[in-house]
Amino acid sequence: MRDADAHPTHSADEARAVAEASRETEWSSRSFVREMFEGRLHLGLIHPYPAPDPADVARAKPFLEALEHFLVTRVDSDRIDRERNVPDHIIDGLRALGAFGIKIPLEYGGLGLSQLMYTHAIALVTSWDGSLTALLSASQSIGVAVPLLLFGTDEQKHRYLPRIAKGAISAFALTEQGVGSDPAGLTTHAELSADGTEWILNGEKLWCTNGPIAELLVVMARTDKRITAFVVEANWPGVETVHRLHFMGLRGMQNGVLRFTNVRVPAENVIWGAGKGLKLALTTLNTGRLTLPASCAAGAKAALKISRQWARERVQWGKAIGKHDAIAQKLGTMAADVFAMDAVSDLASLLADRKTVDIRLEAAIAKLWNSEVGYRVIDDTLQIRGGRGYETADSLRLRGERPDPVERMVRDFRINRIFEGSSEIMRLFIAREALDTHLVVAGDLINPKAGGWKRIRALFRCALFYAIWYPKQWIGWGRWPRYGEFGVLASHLRFVERRSRQLARTLFHAMVRFGPKLEQRQSVLFRLVDVGAELFAMSAAVSKAQANKDSADSNAVELADLFCRHARRRVDQLFREAFGPDDVATYRVAQRVMADDFVWLEEALANSR
Repeated sequence: MRDADAHPTHSADEARAVAEASRETEWSSRSFVREMFEGRLHLGLIHPYPAPDPADVARAKPFLEALEHFLVTRVDSDRIDRERNVPDHIIDGLRALGAFGIKIPLEYGGLGLSQLMYTHAIALVTSWDGSLTALLSASQSIGVAVPLLLFGTDEQKHRYLPRIAKGAISAFALTEQGVGSDPAGLTTHAELSADGTEWILNGEKLWCTNGPIAELLVVMARTDKRITAFVVEANWPGVETVHRLHFMGLRGMQNGVLRFTNVRVPAENVIWGAGKGLKLALTTLNTGRLTLPASCAAGAKAALKISRQWARERVQWGKAIGKHDAIAQKLGTMAADVFAMDAVSDLASLLADRKTVDIRLEAAIAKLWNSEVGYRVIDDTLQIRGGRGYETADSLRLRGERPDPVERMVRDFRINRIFEGSSEIMRLFIAREALDTHLVVAGDLINPKAGGWKRIRALFRCALFYAIWYPKQWIGWGRWPRYGEFGVLASHLRFVERRSRQLARTLFHAMVRFGPKLEQRQSVLFRLVDVGAELFAMSAAVSKAQANKDSADSNAVELADLFCRHARRRVDQLFREAFGPDDVATYRVAQRVMADDFVWLEEALANSR
């Protein structure tokens, strides 16, 4: 669990340098979202909608069926929430199913399933209990297994992956009291021993999901001026859980403050080499955060089911509330949004499995968009259920009513907009990557530290690049694409193509208008990132609907059409407000709020010191 640091103890330049040094500067392959931000709609990267590997689906089926049976027959989610604990017999049952080694290859004792099947398994768990999702995903999405699979030595893999596959719980330790999404202020540190055989680790980590019960930890620590990743055994001397932390939702989640006091870590437990820890973390999260969009989609599906049943059963003023327009508008929008969330989540996982697309932007947008839209779906479900949505499942059960856990769902879901990078951090990350081409071409022109010759060379690069690129953002790239094979959805793809060029132009205009101050105009960047997210969701929904149009899900076209109608209005609204006519005034008031100029608004509060 990570959050933004509200009180940095280092300069903005230091933070920026650390962030830039940890970026993946090379694009290993093409990216649909990256090119869309540059004004090019290469639909062939996501259409036809990727199909899962039939053999992978067949291998996963027995496990998914056993997992569903286990959840329904063995897991009491209300009890977990009430007692703030996942019982040992539940964890042992998940171990027996192999649920801690879903993606670990068969050679190491895991199930050897794909990213898609992994996210489907986690989505199944989420539809029943969010605390179990935290347990399983923290261990497998960002815990020890993924960094070792990506960057570990053969010895590290053979030593640790079989243990994890059998159910050794793992955790990821990065966040500190003063360090969240800005790791430049990391204080946990490790010093190499005189003989070079081990590192001496000291520091304290905050919000470490699974930390209090983990056997294995990935710990990020400063080694000189760089950050290094270590595999640490939780039972080593000097490792202790200081506190178990408790939260609004996910009450069964084991999350804690961990302290490391002169912990002796063997040199062979460094992952990928000294100084590569932060880049390792960011690379791991490219696929690790794909769990979140799948979980969000599953939670939204569960909410839609509850809303559908209640809208049909509840009768007011002589007819079911779903027949009243106020509720019908919510229900129709929810169904369209859930379809799009599912399309976005599956597409991102399928692209990850293909390994032919650089998914860093697709994964980030899937996480951002699904968590934001999903919370809207959950909130509408609470509104549709009314007082019964606000009432706990235990209370409903005592009154003899169906114990739909909407109140718990609201509490559990809210963290998704913070987990694995808050929505604000995701927008900053996406904006930085979306501007990458422009910064390569024109960065020295807007960099106040660039020397004269660098600026002159940048000026020539800009003249050559933008003389060709910029006109195309007005007239398109070659022949006008008609997308006739998409039928009623064709107009939506034409809209995406036009708006992707408008998005590219507007990003360029923002760079010209604000120059080096653009990074301070986060509201402008955020609106443009949200445009990109909506366009990606539209593209995913249309592609999936087209793939399903001849199947039993042929009504998917109707859902995709409705979703795109709504998304188009949101996109145009974002463009109208792109440069934020009220941003400066709002920022000015915010600074006065922090200067205590408006404390009179807080009068009449109890204990209002």
